[in-house]
Amino acid sequence: MKDQVGVFAPATVANMICGYDILGFALERPGDEVQMRISERPGVHIVQISGDEGRLPMDPEKNTVSASVKALLKALGKEEIGLEIVLEKQMPIGSGLGSSAASTVAGLFAANYLLGEPLSRQELLPYAIMGEELACGFGHADNVAPSLLGGITLIRSYEPLEVINLPVPRDLHVSLIFPHVDVPTRDARKMIKEQVPLRGAVKQWGNVAGLVAGLYTSDYALIGRSMQDGLIEPVRSILIPEFEVLKKIALENKALTFGISGSGPSVFALSTDPATAMNIRNSLERHLTGVGIGCNAYVSRVNPHGPQILTNLAK
Repeated sequence: MKDQVGVFAPATVANMICGYDILGFALERPGDEVQMRISERPGVHIVQISGDEGRLPMDPEKNTVSASVKALLKALGKEEIGLEIVLEKQMPIGSGLGSSAASTVAGLFAANYLLGEPLSRQELLPYAIMGEELACGFGHADNVAPSLLGGITLIRSYEPLEVINLPVPRDLHVSLIFPHVDVPTRDARKMIKEQVPLRGAVKQWGNVAGLVAGLYTSDYALIGRSMQDGLIEPVRSILIPEFEVLKKIALENKALTFGISGSGPSVFALSTDPATAMNIRNSLERHLTGVGIGCNAYVSRVNPHGPQILTNLAK
């Protein structure tokens, strides 16, 4: 049995504009890393957290990584095992990029590896959802599912849990911007109406179905037309400075679509080649800088792998 391992787990874009709480995809970067080793001291212990500016709890009952790992050990009857965790945050907290999900997935993947991989990735998913419930008060899977399984995922059902991997068109590229403004997930979720007009719901169902069809057929125009949201975006975009201007800039620079990543404030655009994706990223970054808003900017493909073992740390 291995005694230590390092794992990288990717950030994610949840909702995919029209698929609130049911769709998401994994990114190549950014992401988080967990180093974990078996210890003679029983229980799960967080040894160090870096990159979080002191914002995350070291208490193993309150940190999403350790809490989900403890639940996993309990379910497997392995509570006597000692595990020590070092968490390296390589992505912003509260960014709308699945920060807590990436950390949780990295921790669960590492623990499962050290235990000899008794569970499949699909079987690890409920424990990752537990971590999301601790992080934001609601156990949704649209971040943890793509981070854990890779690619683009569809949550068909939560009760019972059923997650489906969707095709990833070969030429899909992502331009991603995280503006340095604060939009807490809990607050953003409270803004959403519990009931919506039937006409709006029907339109959204059509968009979700069109997006899935576009992914299966690599019809980029259909993907772009379908990734529209008349239910959630009009409310949440109010919290994101310059949202409408950024959307206009992205579409003028040949983006297929533009929208909010998760609950925001991160925003993203899809395009069909790396040059266009980079131009969109640079244009959005340039605009935000010009109006005095700092940001992190990325270009990525959809990550088909999910979490990966850092081989230089595994022994």
